Amino acid sequence: MDHSSRNRLTERSLPLFGGVSLFDAIARAACRAGCLPRKELFEAWEVARRVRRRFRGGRIIDLACGHGLLAQILLLLDDTSPEALAVDQSLPKSAATLHAALSQAWPRLQGRVHFLETDLQDLPLERQDVVVSAHACGGLTDLILARAVEVGARVAVLPCCHDLDHADLGGLEGWMDGQLAMDAARVARLRSNGYRVFTQLIPGDITPKNRLLLGEREPSLLQA
Repeated sequence: MDHSSRNRLTERSLPLFGGVSLFDAIARAACRAGCLPRKELFEAWEVARRVRRRFRGGRIIDLACGHGLLAQILLLLDDTSPEALAVDQSLPKSAATLHAALSQAWPRLQGRVHFLETDLQDLPLERQDVVVSAHACGGLTDLILARAVEVGARVAVLPCCHDLDHADLGGLEGWMDGQLAMDAARVARLRSNGYRVFTQLIPGDITPKNRLLLGEREPSLLQA
């Protein structure tokens, strides 16, 4: 199976996911919805399970969310989060179709996932939030990190579409390629703002843009 395929999952894909795991159950719901690219399923799952190993509870804020699958998987992995906001400037119409399929399989999602079309700069955030984004293109990743830092929220991003012409490379481009330098500079900015940073990789057969950056305020600064 090509995990990086952008082909939509459909009911014809159901035999690929016959297991009893939560992932297989989510995949079957996505197949029944018939609107989700295969790549997005694997990407959201790999990001979500790594985020939940670090960050429990909190309101989920999925920025530049696309179909909002990441937000919903995070709720399924940790039911202590009260709700999730799936936010994008323009939501695909099929986001509602996917949510309906997931809610049919897990009724506890009903009324707890809220889709919102708005500018990412306008959404009020809170310190207790878990702010996430999988492949927010270019400068959107930096905007999301900055918004999280404003309130001291936990944050996890999977950067993509690095705009090197307008990037802060931290002077590191002489030692490493531009995209890695850009992500390393993002780590440095988070640390300079009092964040403890964790860097991980999701499988490269899903996407070559597979560097996952997670951050939370240092415990000594949580009351600051």
